[in-house]
Amino acid sequence: MTTAPLAGRLDGLLFFPVTAFAPDGSVDLATFRAHVRAGVDAGAAAVFACCGTGEFHALTPEEFRDCVAAAVEETAGRVPVVAGAGYGTALAVRYARLAEEAGADGLLAMPPYLVVADQAGLLRHYTELAAATSLDVIVYQRDNAVLTPATAVALARTDGIIGLKDGLGDLDLMQRIVSAVRAEGLDLLYFNGMPTAELTGAAYRGIGVTLYSSAVFCFAPDIALAYHRALTAGDDTTVNRLVDDFYRPLVELRAQGRGYAVSLVKAAVRRGGLDVGEVRPPLSEPAPEHVDALMLLVEQGRAALKELGA
Repeated sequence: MTTAPLAGRLDGLLFFPVTAFAPDGSVDLATFRAHVRAGVDAGAAAVFACCGTGEFHALTPEEFRDCVAAAVEETAGRVPVVAGAGYGTALAVRYARLAEEAGADGLLAMPPYLVVADQAGLLRHYTELAAATSLDVIVYQRDNAVLTPATAVALARTDGIIGLKDGLGDLDLMQRIVSAVRAEGLDLLYFNGMPTAELTGAAYRGIGVTLYSSAVFCFAPDIALAYHRALTAGDDTTVNRLVDDFYRPLVELRAQGRGYAVSLVKAAVRRGGLDVGEVRPPLSEPAPEHVDALMLLVEQGRAALKELGA
């Protein structure tokens, strides 16, 4: 297994697998392993296990540990494994240590549970989390965890914190963060963490944010990889066609139900032939007609790829 720093290994399309559940509601590790293995074989550059798409919120610490360990075993060092860590500081530290014991390469620090903290509190939270293990930490900005440029600079100075993933979508704020960190001579990795990151891929790339997570990769890796290649190569024809024919309609469909950023993705994985089970409460299953509509969009996206020769 490689010992290269995590920051140097995150280059490509980032895979956030769903967590598979059996009919009785328990974690289905065999199916989860198959899902991870298929993603890595398809060309994922990293596996982010038990994060948002993987229903981190719904897993017990023991289930979390077992899933992270399974992802580490399945990747076998071919790509890095990053695990989620969240809730309050004490629980986030517990999850971080479980991830380290399971062999993960890094952590994605989810927003703290429920509370809306001030900047000093957020900085203390992430600093304590980073100090708890030897794992590199990527801070996930969204919902109740929104950083000022000054706090981002302080995080960039913190040992163990290597990146910032943005799920807020405020490009003005992200530009100011990137500028402030750069002006101090510091480095962070930046990630577009929007629910369907491809829709805003070109916009984020314009401010220097080139890494992103792809939920689409879970159920249509061919479309996700073709878009990534086109965006990286500056192939605007392919990027625009996929946005028009697939990604924009996908985002509009996703907006038709609460929790669809997870449940609709998981349903699409099932429709693709891998029975990863249903989502756990408090999420609920998407309407069948919405799943049908998504699969038609997948067909439409693939038809566009065929026509473009991409």
